[in-house]
Amino acid sequence: MRALLAHCPLVELYFGHFLRHRVLMEHASPPPATVPVWKNEEKGSDVNLALHLLNDAWIDAYDCAVIVSNDSDLAESLRLVKQQCRKLLGLITPGAPARKTSRQLAMHADCVRTIRPSALASSQLPSPIPGANIHKPTRW
Repeated sequence: MRALLAHCPLVELYFGHFLRHRVLMEHASPPPATVPVWKNEEKGSDVNLALHLLNDAWIDAYDCAVIVSNDSDLAESLRLVKQQCRKLLGLITPGAPARKTSRQLAMHADCVRTIRPSALASSQLPSPIPGANIHKPTRW
């Protein structure tokens, strides 16, 4: 995130947060019938994305938005943007084609695409970031 902000100062970041709590889950090989486990949940990112997508459409801040997600919780916000604001929407599914694209999202998108590995590799930020002492990990 530091690298992105250093290289692209117009980018804005909006954060969710993580919750961790202990819950009882059904045991796959009883007994016992249930076992305590730690459940980690990410909260807020999908809501933040949906709100900014809608708000920016309503204030006419974009003509076309590209959503990089496969979270079907975003489907209603895409539907409203298409229905009420008539914006163009693109959808990119992380992990596709191995991971199937959400039908609930795809039905509201004008185009659905995958990211080719070569395009992903050529889209990485330079290392080091010009004007910053930020380097990408060697394993990248």
